[in-house]
Amino acid sequence: MGGSERTIVWFRRDLRIDDNPALAAAARDGSVLPVFIWCPAEEGRFYPGRCSRWWLKESLAHLGRSLEALGCPLVLIRAEESTLAALLQCVHSIGATRVVYNRLYDPISLVRDDKIKNELLGLGISMQSFNGDLLYEPWEIYDENGHAFTTFNMYWEKCMGLPTEISPSLAPWRLVPVPGIENLHGSSVDNLALESSKDEESSNALLSRAWSPGWHNAEKTLEDFVCHGLLDYSKDRMKVAGTTTSLLSPYFHYGEVSIRKVYQLVRMQQIKWENEGKSEAGESVNLFLRSIGLREYSRYMCFNFPFTHERSLLGNLKHYPWRVDEDRFKSWRQGMTGYPLVDAGMRELWATGWTHNRIRVIVSSFAVKFLLIPWTWGMKYFWDVLLDADIESDILGWQYISGSLPDGHELGRLDNPEVQGQKYDPDGEYVRTWIPELARMPAEWVHHPWDAPNSILEVAGIELGFNYPMPIVELHTARECLDDAISTMWQLDTAEKLAELDGEVVEDNLIHIKSFDIPQVVLKELSPNAPHCDQKVPTADGRNHELQPKELNGSNKQTICVDVIRASKMEDAGSVANSPVSRKRSGNGSAFDVPSFSSSVEVQSQNQHPGGASVGSSRYILQKTERNCAGKAEDDDSADSGTSISRPSKKPA
Repeated sequence: MGGSERTIVWFRRDLRIDDNPALAAAARDGSVLPVFIWCPAEEGRFYPGRCSRWWLKESLAHLGRSLEALGCPLVLIRAEESTLAALLQCVHSIGATRVVYNRLYDPISLVRDDKIKNELLGLGISMQSFNGDLLYEPWEIYDENGHAFTTFNMYWEKCMGLPTEISPSLAPWRLVPVPGIENLHGSSVDNLALESSKDEESSNALLSRAWSPGWHNAEKTLEDFVCHGLLDYSKDRMKVAGTTTSLLSPYFHYGEVSIRKVYQLVRMQQIKWENEGKSEAGESVNLFLRSIGLREYSRYMCFNFPFTHERSLLGNLKHYPWRVDEDRFKSWRQGMTGYPLVDAGMRELWATGWTHNRIRVIVSSFAVKFLLIPWTWGMKYFWDVLLDADIESDILGWQYISGSLPDGHELGRLDNPEVQGQKYDPDGEYVRTWIPELARMPAEWVHHPWDAPNSILEVAGIELGFNYPMPIVELHTARECLDDAISTMWQLDTAEKLAELDGEVVEDNLIHIKSFDIPQVVLKELSPNAPHCDQKVPTADGRNHELQPKELNGSNKQTICVDVIRASKMEDAGSVANSPVSRKRSGNGSAFDVPSFSSSVEVQSQNQHPGGASVGSSRYILQKTERNCAGKAEDDDSADSGTSISRPSKKPA
């Protein structure tokens, strides 16, 4: 700590002291100014929801107390103009020579960070970024052909075969504050206006009873889970009632706990159990680390395919006839679909900002398969209400459930909420907790009250259609509508491809027509002697030798090529963060963004024909494709008898 640098540590979603590479680097080299900048105008369509903002406020207060104890206060700034303007103010106020930060990987942050980096570098200010969020950087993992992976299993298998550098950075035990800090006019955490007075008086008071944000509390939660919950994780993780998961996801989102530390601690615990002869622990450890891998993969997907927050990865789904029905969307949000397990999940989500991952899978699948609601609507609603809302993870989850990924749910998969209720909530305890109308309903009927005898309904005090709704759509009707939607998609997709051939239809062309459109990114790596890359971002322009998409010749001319070289600039990507949205108000008066479905980010795709799947009109089209990630999002019930509702397929086109 004897250097002469004056370094600004720009905190974002890395609100911790321990294993914070940017903070550790600044502390080693001189005096430090820790800064957090809140700029509501830059959040746009992804302005955090109430629960997420409550967590952020509490976490910042916790971090501020920790930094104060180390000798250096956290400066909080509410920026009315831009983050860049606020950083420039900090630089000029203290005469900073360097700005350090930990990298983010969502397309919106990449655009902003790249703009800021170029501006400060142009002023002679050193900028340095670090990996404080991942085990592996997204440009480090690719297949034998240099392509970015598009299936989780293959990605994670590659990761697990690579050497790991897992030593966390030690937390600094003292920080030297920069001279001139008194020249900065920061805000208190309350003046950031992350909460309204109405929020503080009502719902947010309840959150504080159940959750304790902050990096130190994150470490205690991690240690408690590893010591008491991890061993039985494989048995308990699918129970929707009670505390059966790690509860670490909100801490992960704001970077209050290091992924490297989690991985290291879990592996050390596994070794300890193996020495004690607890061989059954292996399954639980592998399943939990797989969930860590899914978080890694979500960043990997968003970095390499930055359009996925608004468009399906599979290009064929641009023709999918989603049902833009705001009344059905409202019924789903309010937990009034008439399917008890779905309604209980949505009501818990609204009341607490939290619900079990299994319930998230069930309610999201219902939205996109039963109601044919655009998956982008559901993703945006989750972003607005979840306590642990995370852009990358939500994108991966909704794309997977909607069948928008090569290894996601089959497009024609339709899960029966009644059967799922009997499997995951057999006694009806969860449903009765969140749907008081069904509190007196016997377990035999609680998941399908529409089949209950009138005498049972009368005793339970239920009048279907009056104090609890009838099913919003019948199962057989949902099956027919889903099959018709898939048929329409393939017909439109085929027609477009035939039109592009301009009448030149030969056998080779037909193979490509009857296929999935999977974009490919080629990661062409530099020689081993190349200098370390500080930050890599994709760009459409190669003037500065960055991650540069190129059109290849020959059979690969529709493949994106990306040179992994020193980054500085991302162009033509600003529109990703600024897509127009329309405003819609729900029944309780809160604002909701109905996302637009257009994208200015164009990624060419290479036609794939996995498994020899042919273009047809039934749900069975995708069932023969290579689905390599049946366990994604802890979703391993695809083979359950009676779960999926089907009818005979239509004749393929």
